[in-house]
Order: sequence, then structure tokens, then C-alpha cells
Amino acid sequence: MSYVTAIASEDSLWRALESFLLLRDYNTRVVVLGAVLLGAAAGLIGTFMLLRKRALIGDALSHATLPGIVAVFMFATISGMDAKSLPLLLVGAAGSGLLGILMVLILRNSTRIKEDSAMGIVLSVFFGGGIALLGIAQRMEQGHSAGLESFIYGKTASMVASDAMLIGLVALCAAGLSMSFYKEFRLICFDESYARSQGWPVLLLDVVLMAMVTLVTVIGLQAVGLVLVIALLVIPAAAARFWTNRLWKMLVIAATAGALSCYVGTLASAMLPDLPSGAMIVLATSLVFALSMFLGPAGGLVHRYRTYRKLQRKIARQNVLRAIFELVEHGIEDTGVPQHIPAVSFEAILTKRSWNRRHLARELRRCQSGGMVVHMGDHHWRLTTEGLAEARRIARQHRLWEIYLISHADIAPSHVDRSADMIEHVLGEGLVAELEAMLDAGKKATPPASPHSIGGKESGDVAHA
Repeated sequence: MSYVTAIASEDSLWRALESFLLLRDYNTRVVVLGAVLLGAAAGLIGTFMLLRKRALIGDALSHATLPGIVAVFMFATISGMDAKSLPLLLVGAAGSGLLGILMVLILRNSTRIKEDSAMGIVLSVFFGGGIALLGIAQRMEQGHSAGLESFIYGKTASMVASDAMLIGLVALCAAGLSMSFYKEFRLICFDESYARSQGWPVLLLDVVLMAMVTLVTVIGLQAVGLVLVIALLVIPAAAARFWTNRLWKMLVIAATAGALSCYVGTLASAMLPDLPSGAMIVLATSLVFALSMFLGPAGGLVHRYRTYRKLQRKIARQNVLRAIFELVEHGIEDTGVPQHIPAVSFEAILTKRSWNRRHLARELRRCQSGGMVVHMGDHHWRLTTEGLAEARRIARQHRLWEIYLISHADIAPSHVDRSADMIEHVLGEGLVAELEAMLDAGKKATPPASPHSIGGKESGDVAHA
């Protein structure tokens, strides 16, 4: 390619991008609007299906639509009707899909087959039957079956204004039903047994939810195809789960993620015509999911790692303070004056736990920067007044756990220290108060004696500053 041709090609690409972003072309407006509405509706309904633990129902439903599409095409061809009428084909898809879901329910409720196995059976049998019927339809002399394959892989670019209007109608219907039955759907998603005990029509609500899934699945066949439509039902909802724990926020985020994915996917397909739009939409949803999995504030990997690191630093700080306190607790004059708090050597602290020198030195510096300890020189450290109060609290909490485990969990005193150490750092104030009441500890600030120490004392290298 010459330099001039390359410049012209690049200029053409930018003009195409500008035209798409500004929606100047009529067909572009139709396709983008239809795809975005489909993504929003799928994200909205998929959230309830995900929380209901029935995400793969949509997969079985989508694959079960193929024999209905082909059967209606063959019947319309023989009857002399318009065999390529989209509403007619979608009616066949809906009927076949509902039959597939009915078969799943029959197999699950009338046999010993589990729901996942039933979905696998229905999915494979119906899809195999659809492929067989498609082979027969392609050999028919009366009609021309070209284009039916688009329902398998999707063809967003072939969308017309009536298709976009149909998708918009279904999206509005899905949003309206979601708002109307928000309380009921939330209840059956999180506590179905309670809903049944309170007399809620769980079966009827499930039917309404499945009808919404069927509508979204059927209208999504032309855009992304029956193989990939499950991605729009599952991935945006799964991505939203990383951002929030509130249902209404999750619904908004899932709908936004679905709409954004469809927009980006259609944009990529428009810029690179050789790439199928359905596949690009699914790849865009996968990108949204990957970003959510890493960056989501309610369960993303980065958030979980930061939380884990924060907890590890908290545990290390508490262990250092408790180790120093256990070395000096019997030599403290409880006056609150820092000069009366004994100092302990680095070596004495090191022997309290399985630290290495570098790790202990780093944690002591962190405690010093937090105002909990001061360096007295000659490798000796002393608790500050604030550090002493915090160390007392930590030691008391640890020993309450030790007493509880010895008294109620039958753990030997020689082994209780490690068991208590694994759980003491996540105690809430309410649980501490409950343990105090159980052990008649009252509201004393002084920690009880260590239940596994010899004679109630533990030796250490203590120096008075």
C-alpha cells in the first residue's frame, strides 16, 4: 500500500468513526439503538436470573429456539406465506423455547435428574433437532433458507427500524415489570422459603420472570444469535456483582454495562466490517467483566487484595503490641505516665513469635509511625500511653477468646493460643461484649490472666528506662 493510499484509508476510517459516534447514518442509528436497548434489557433481567441461580436457563432456552424457527419457516414456505417474516419466526422461536423450558421443568420435577443435567439434555437435543431441520429446509425447492443461519450466530447489521422498535418495546416491558415486581423478585431471589411461608405466589413470580427471559432471549436472536445471547443475560449481571451489594444499584449497573457493551461491540464491528457484530458485542461484555473483576469496589481482585493487605498489617501490628505488652504487663505501674512503662529489647520481642528480624523491624517502625511505640535506643522499645491502652485491649480480646475456646470448644490450653490468634483480629464489638457477659468479665479494662502461662507470668528481657 502506498503512502497516499494509507493516508486516504486512515482518513476514511476517522470519517467512519465520526459518523458512527455522531449517529449521522440512519442505519447506524437503528442498529445502535436496537443493540443498546437489547443490552440494557438483558442486563436488567439477567440480574434476577443470576441471583435466582438460574443463569443457564437462558442458555437452554436460546438453543431450544432453533427448531421452532426452522419449523415455522418450513410451514410458512409450504403454506405460501412470507417465510422470512421476522415476527413469524420469533413466534416460532418463543414457542420452541418455552417447550424446551417446560421439558427442563418436567425432567427436574418428575425424575431424579438434577436441573443442570436436564438443561444439558434439552439444550443438546433441541439444538441437534434444529440443525437437522435446517438441513432439510436448505434442500426444499419451494423456499430459500438463506439467512436462517443468522439466528445461530447473529447479524446485528441486518436490523431494521421495526426490529429496533420491537426491542425497545420489550426493553420498556422488562423495565416496567422489574419496577412493578421489584419487591417480589427481590424476595424470591434471596429467600424463597420465607416467601413461600408468607404465602407469596412463588410459582407465578417465576413464570413472570421466565416470560421476561424468553422475551429478551427471542429478540436477541437476530443481534447476537442463539449461541451467544446467553452472554448478554449473564456477563453484565456478573460484572455488576463486583460493584455493589445493593440490588437496585446492581440492576442499574447491569443495564448500563449491557448497553455499553452493545454500543462498543457495534462500534468495533462498524469500524472493522470483517468482524461479526455478535461476537464483538460478546467480547465487549467480556472486557467489561474483566475490568469489573479487577477494579470493582465490592469484590474486585484489587479491592480484595487491598483488604487482605490491610488485614495482614493490622494483624502484624496487633501481634507486635500484644507481644510487648505480655513482656511488660507484670512490671507496669498503672499510673498512665509514659516514663513508668518498661522498655523491652528487640531480642525479647523476637522470641515471642516466629518473626524474622527484617519483618519485626519493619512492623516496629510502622507502630512507631502510628504513635504506638517509641525507640529508646540500644535496640529497646517502649509502649506509649496510647500504645499501652491499645495493647491492653488486644491482649484482653485474645485471652477472652482463649478462655472461651478452652471452656466451650474443648481445646487444650497448650494449643489454644494459635486457635485464638487466627480469629481474634476479626472480632466485632458486639461479639466481644457477648463474650464478656458469658465469661462474667464485666467491663474491666485489665485483661484476664493468660490461661496457658505458667504461674500467670511469662518471662522476658525487660529493662526499665
